[in-house]
Amino acid sequence: MSTIKNTGAQKPVYAILIAISVAHLLNDLLQAVIPAIYPKLEAKYHLTFAQVGMITLCYQLAASIFQPVVGAYTDKNPKPYSQIFGMLFTMAGIALLAYAPNYELILVAVILVGIGSSIFHPESSRVAFMASNGRRSFAQSVFQIGGNTGTALAPLLIAWIVLPNGQLYILWFLGFAILAQIVLGYIAKWYNDKLKVASRSTKKVIQVPDLSAFKINSAITILLVLIFSKYFYVASITSYFQFYTMDKFGLNEVQAQVYLFYFLISVAVGTLLGGIFGDRFGRKYVIWFSVLGAAPFTLALPYVDLHLTGILIVIIGLIISSAFPSILVYAQELLPKKLGMVSGLFYGFAFGMGGVGSAVLGIWADATSIEHIYNICSYLPLIGVIAYFLPNMKKVKYKDAE
Repeated sequence: MSTIKNTGAQKPVYAILIAISVAHLLNDLLQAVIPAIYPKLEAKYHLTFAQVGMITLCYQLAASIFQPVVGAYTDKNPKPYSQIFGMLFTMAGIALLAYAPNYELILVAVILVGIGSSIFHPESSRVAFMASNGRRSFAQSVFQIGGNTGTALAPLLIAWIVLPNGQLYILWFLGFAILAQIVLGYIAKWYNDKLKVASRSTKKVIQVPDLSAFKINSAITILLVLIFSKYFYVASITSYFQFYTMDKFGLNEVQAQVYLFYFLISVAVGTLLGGIFGDRFGRKYVIWFSVLGAAPFTLALPYVDLHLTGILIVIIGLIISSAFPSILVYAQELLPKKLGMVSGLFYGFAFGMGGVGSAVLGIWADATSIEHIYNICSYLPLIGVIAYFLPNMKKVKYKDAE
């Protein structure tokens, strides 16, 4: 589907932005059940850190490999109801995770959840883009904050519902999936109506940046490297921070989930702020500040006490999360004729790097210690310096193309 030239200043379609944000909240809440349940699975099945990392890798690969394919297909063949179909895979995965009696079936369960995610994100990101009416970073951040909030809520709900009662209580999360299907039905109807209006339009003009293919490809490569830096580090938090705080400070499972929640809720807030600042000040500067600006705090994290750990993890979450809306919209502006493919590529690469990071760090933690991986990963945000070489899209001229 093409980006239609904006003929006048219009407000975003707030009802749809809120709906797609809620859908993203529910979708990512269900996904985040997987890392949130790690301490319970590790204790019940006597898993190594390498096996925990493999669970994440299987989920993240399933969530990443299909996303660019789904996005490229829906660029040419929009599917308004595809998100509902994707949620069925997630529901099947959650149900199987609740009953899985062994490590192998846990892997199958998380793969099903990953497939659901790979179908959900490309079309949902396109819906946010369509509803933005020009305020693209803002719309993307509203969409993203829903997902981040869902991710943040999962550890608390797991601590409340599952940890005291057992693995079978994961079934309660199917209620969130049913609610998501209702919201997705509302979004699909709006999306379908929008497609009908677009099909009757006789003039569709696409605005493309007046940049050489080399500059566009170079910029996309830089953005992907930044995604690697960001999500490899984030993987060290989402998969292992509970174990880190339990091992270093002697916290119990529930207390460790609370500290993970501090990080995840700060990620949600930082995402919204990043979208607002990206529209106002330029996406390049937000990207640069977000990835590189977290470095002083990540470097300090392994050396502080529990109190300062709680403070630093919030600061890191706020800063490092502000980049993603700007990175994604920046990439969409570079390749406006391939919105679905770009969205799928960047969400898929983000998930893939998270999965690879979890697997590598799990093996590393088994070979050394959980604290050692935080010493090494603390240097990753320094890679953000390469954002300097991105062109400033606010100064780039655009041209019309059919």
